Amino acid sequence: MRRFSKAWCRSSRHFLFAGLLVSALPQRARCQSQTSPLPDAPQVSSEGKEEASDAVSLRNTPRNLLKDQEAIWTSPTRLNESNAVGPVLLVLATTAAVTTDHQVMSSSKVVNTSLNNQASTASTGLMGGFIAAPAILYGLGAIHHDEHATSTGILGGEAILDSLAVSEVAKLISLRERPTVDNAKGRFFQTSVGTDSSFPSNHSMIAWSSAAVIASEYQGALTQITAYGLAAGVSAARVLARQHFPSDVLVGSAVGWMIGRYVVHKHRHDD
Repeated sequence: MRRFSKAWCRSSRHFLFAGLLVSALPQRARCQSQTSPLPDAPQVSSEGKEEASDAVSLRNTPRNLLKDQEAIWTSPTRLNESNAVGPVLLVLATTAAVTTDHQVMSSSKVVNTSLNNQASTASTGLMGGFIAAPAILYGLGAIHHDEHATSTGILGGEAILDSLAVSEVAKLISLRERPTVDNAKGRFFQTSVGTDSSFPSNHSMIAWSSAAVIASEYQGALTQITAYGLAAGVSAARVLARQHFPSDVLVGSAVGWMIGRYVVHKHRHDD
C-alpha cells in the first residue's frame, strides 16, 4: 500500500498535462446542432458559399484541417456540465493507468524479446492498413462513382492527419521516456527524450481515428467489429512490443476515436 501511495504521489504532478490533452478534444455534434439552422431553413448566399468551402473534397481538406485544429485546441473553453463527463472519466482512467505503468511494463510476461519483436511488427502492419484504408476507399469510390466511399476516404485521411498533429504536439510537451528506458519508470518532461516521446501512442491514435470514421460511415455490425477490433489490436500490440505504456495507448486510442467521430459529425451533421 505504501508503494502504491508513493507511486500515486510521484505521478500525480503529471496528470495536469493529461487533463489538458484530454480536455482539448472536439465537442460532439449534438452541441453544435442545437444552435445550427434547421435543415430546410433558407440560406443566404454568403452562408451557402461558406458551406461549399467546408464540403468534403480534396481541395477543401487543407482548409478543413486548419479549422479542425482550431476547434480541437480551443475546445476546453466549451466544456460544461453536459459534455465534460467523457474527458473527466478519461483523465481518471489515465491517472489510474499511469500509477501501474511501471509494474505492467516490468512484468516478465511482457519483457520477452521474441514477443516484443512480433508485436511491434504486427502493430506497424495493422497501422499501415488503417492508413491505407481511406486511400483505398477513395480510389474505389472514384472508380465506381460512389460518392459515399469517396467522401469516407477523404474524411478518414483528414482524421488521421488531425490525430497525427495532435499527437506530435502532445509528445513534444509530455517528453515521456519509453518503457525500454531506465527500467520502465516512464518519467515525464525528460529533455533527453527529444522527439522520441512515448506519450501518447501515435499508432493507437492513427488507428482509432481511421477506425472511427469507417465505423461511423459504414455502420454494419461486421464493419464495426472489424474496425474497432483491429484498432484495439494495434493498441494492445504497442504495449506487448514494449514501445508504449498502457496509459500511452489509452489516451491515444480515446483521443483518436474522438477526433474521428468529430470529423465525421462535423461534415455530416448527423448525431
